[in-house]
Amino acid sequence: MLRLSKKLLYAIEAVLDIAYNAGATPVQSTEITGRQGIPRRYLEPVLQQLVRAGILTGVRGPRGGYRLARERRRISLGEIVRVVQAMDRGEDAIAGKAGHELGVKVVRPLWQELREEVMARLDTVTIEDLCLRAHRANIPGQFGAKLDFTI
Repeated sequence: MLRLSKKLLYAIEAVLDIAYNAGATPVQSTEITGRQGIPRRYLEPVLQQLVRAGILTGVRGPRGGYRLARERRRISLGEIVRVVQAMDRGEDAIAGKAGHELGVKVVRPLWQELREEVMARLDTVTIEDLCLRAHRANIPGQFGAKLDFTI
């Protein structure tokens, strides 16, 4: 089943922070740390992995930081979850072949179905959806300013 680890929570919060607070310049990790209270030692490895996965883009230099690699509506929570899970690959009890018949033929298949259902749902939730939720919750950020546009 999906476990909400600190690393996963921090990864989602970081991507959301970047999307919600992106301006003309990239969002620096120190800004994310300040706003979200995420310890830098957790944040940097996660951000680097998200860059490698094509979710974020890293910008070097004194005014460097991070930007979304794609539009907010094209990044799902499922993608972020998969990146973090790949970082934390440990023993998967469901995939193991050893065990009793009830576990192997009944419990494990059920758990796998539930995992697939959760991931399918997470694949439908985008960073754009979370930004809209934050905006409706009146959380200050750059997102609201971007909703005003002229055609």
